[in-house]
Amino acid sequence: MQPATAPNVRPLPADLVAGYRRDGFCVVRGLLSADACAEYRAECLRLCEENDLLRNQPGSKYRAALIQRVNVWRDSPVIARLTLHRQLCAWATALAGEPLRLWHDHILAKAPRNGAPTEFHQDQPYWPHRDSAQPISAWIALQDVPVERGCMSFIPGSQRLTGLGSTDLTDAGGLFALRPELAMEPRVTIPLRAGDVTFHHGRTAHRANANDTDEYRVAHTVIYMPRTTTYSGTGHCITDGQNFATGQVLSGELFPEI
Repeated sequence: MQPATAPNVRPLPADLVAGYRRDGFCVVRGLLSADACAEYRAECLRLCEENDLLRNQPGSKYRAALIQRVNVWRDSPVIARLTLHRQLCAWATALAGEPLRLWHDHILAKAPRNGAPTEFHQDQPYWPHRDSAQPISAWIALQDVPVERGCMSFIPGSQRLTGLGSTDLTDAGGLFALRPELAMEPRVTIPLRAGDVTFHHGRTAHRANANDTDEYRVAHTVIYMPRTTTYSGTGHCITDGQNFATGQVLSGELFPEI
């Protein structure tokens, strides 16, 4: 499947690309119009109400911090348009600096007044990937996301740290127990307008504040991986039951090239 078309593909400034490669994150303003955000947000809320990831069902400790549903592009033609948006895919490729394919997308929602941040973590340790040097995520705000609604914060340069394990997303000290020096590094918090996007490397340490407002905070995240990424053999909801052999390239209709 090829990315959906867009009227124009806007190139990224060279200094923004350089900043991403130095810091491991960047923000790009104005991917989507207000009307498009409203359409996608309504569809995301409908889908999350219908079903979300098993571990986020009622009673899970993660549910207060985060409600998510994965591989939404395969369930909803509306969300597929966003996940495979030509402009989004072009920006991700330019930032990564190599050809990419889709790993998966997911809706990330925080309930009103949820009282629970998503604590600092790297993404890549959760994924069954080998040989994946430049994974990249696009986090799309589907409404205004100021600090009090749960915007993202990043630790610049932390994408250079390899070999860390996954951490408990509800544990404020989890990542810093693995690398104590990170606790004293600067943090950059980026409020977003509806339609803005942050991109971050799969190893960039990041968190999202609790949602202290009276409405759902809804973001749609699209994760890309280099086309040469191979399967590590560890369990993951995306690859479980797909019969990938350890060392096999993650390819096929589940992981389209962009």
